[in-house]
Amino acid sequence: MDNFTAVHPKLDAHGIPMIGAYPDYANPDLLDAVPLIARTVIDIGCGGGALGAAYLRRNPRARMLGVDVDVDSVAMAQTRLTEAAMCDVQTEALPFDLPDGIDCLVYGDVLEHLSDPWTVLIRHVEQLNPDGSVIVCFPNVEHWSIAYRLLKGNFDYDDAGLLDRTHLRWFTPRTMAATLERAGLSLCDVRPRPTDRTEAVKFVDAMAPALAAIGVDRADYLNRATPIQFIWRAKKQPRPRLVLAATMLPPVGGVSDVRVIEPVRALVSDASVLASLRPESEIAPVLPGVPHIAVLHRPLLLGEPGLARVRHLIERGYLVVTEFDDHPGFLEARGVSPSELLTFTAVHAVQTSTTALAAVLTEFNPEVAVFPNAVSELVAPRNFTNPDRMTLFFGALNREEDWAPYMTVLNEVLRAVGARLAVTVLHDRGFFDALDTTHKEFIPTSDYATYRDRLAGSEICFMPLAETTFNRAKSDLKFIEASASRVVSLASPTVYDASIRDGETGLLFRSPDHLRMQLLRLLAYPEAAQRLAEAARAEIGAERMLAYQLRARTDWYHALWARRDELTEALRSRVPALFV
Repeated sequence: MDNFTAVHPKLDAHGIPMIGAYPDYANPDLLDAVPLIARTVIDIGCGGGALGAAYLRRNPRARMLGVDVDVDSVAMAQTRLTEAAMCDVQTEALPFDLPDGIDCLVYGDVLEHLSDPWTVLIRHVEQLNPDGSVIVCFPNVEHWSIAYRLLKGNFDYDDAGLLDRTHLRWFTPRTMAATLERAGLSLCDVRPRPTDRTEAVKFVDAMAPALAAIGVDRADYLNRATPIQFIWRAKKQPRPRLVLAATMLPPVGGVSDVRVIEPVRALVSDASVLASLRPESEIAPVLPGVPHIAVLHRPLLLGEPGLARVRHLIERGYLVVTEFDDHPGFLEARGVSPSELLTFTAVHAVQTSTTALAAVLTEFNPEVAVFPNAVSELVAPRNFTNPDRMTLFFGALNREEDWAPYMTVLNEVLRAVGARLAVTVLHDRGFFDALDTTHKEFIPTSDYATYRDRLAGSEICFMPLAETTFNRAKSDLKFIEASASRVVSLASPTVYDASIRDGETGLLFRSPDHLRMQLLRLLAYPEAAQRLAEAARAEIGAERMLAYQLRARTDWYHALWARRDELTEALRSRVPALFV
């Protein structure tokens, strides 16, 4: 039982701790809708600050503010947010100093509780920055269960839910849209929160004759009556739209997650961006007159079949970008002739993860952008709970040449310290089998969520890299992943010497004997190890979050589109066969 549950033992029907009258819960769909580029966000009706706390783990630089009318809720929110205050927004002005204005106003199931939500919204929007957003989550009065109750002669209020007894106003997506427009906002998008359709379908099927008799389309009514809640997003001034369609290799070892899945998810937090993951065959025009960017994840483009893939996307109105985060030499090592490879030359531009890779890729295509690997969220710490036992994590693929020189020393330490050091190994069976200890656990190649979860349960992340041209082009991804989970990095200098401040944000080892010394140092002083991990986590939160590069990404895509005629001519010069 955590401290919060111990102090507030009341739980809702789903086992979520209550604070005030409501669950202490971050609505995940509302959280995903809040723009990650925001600098100042105000959560109106913040409760205990769960939503704001979750947002700050994604965008730690933000100023996250909250107001509520419940004393206990505000007291909790003050421990989680930048600032939180008691405020009745119906009668009081927002109680914050706002020299930089407001970038986002969040109303999570709030407007329906106000006697005059229209006036409150208009007053708040006046303080919104020109590029500011409003996010509204609200209960759907068109939900089938309300119609069912009315037909049964029952409109009794409940303690929570659609008929919460404190609801004063009711909205449909259409009337909420009118409310937002009345406040001077431009509508961006509306989305239903995921809902089980089973009971809705039963009700609508039963009502089908009546719906037909009054001229209501069954499918349309089902779409309106199924969602319990909707989320509207609107902006004070509309920004230019951008359509981005990304492909993805089968996820192995987290590469797809870090380079494709998480960036697309983060881009979607900007209401002006329509980003999606889809098979290449399904990429099609979406909005006329809007930039369309296709990002192909590590495509193997060879010969006429490769040209045909790119040609098809260009004919559909897309500018084509290759996403590639490995040294192209590895393709040659697998039998791909550089003279036949079109992955970098037959596209408009390339995006990658390091300046070292960019230097290599520029030889194929001058249009290369570097978007360093970054983490989407700081993981809530859950390690360093037992000073007498630590866990070393190793998770990598095809790295025997990197770890083999250190195995003898690693085993010496394992035999010497016994149960004080456990080892968790993910992916690499050879590394696991070579460990001379019974205090070890092997996890087969897993999804990225499992990888991050097992990493977060460790105290030390072992990161050996041999000094090779191939390794030097790699990124410091494992360092930022470990640091985001408050795990101390124990790494070789290749790649990591540019990121880790030795003895401040992690430890470097330059030989097997040096590894022995550094590992024993961590085991002897667990409090010092934790301080290293906390310093690294703070640094990642300040500098290496995915949120911090979203503006650069969208600006680059817009700039590419503005130059698309020039880039297409350059592409024609490089690969004339593409336009035959």
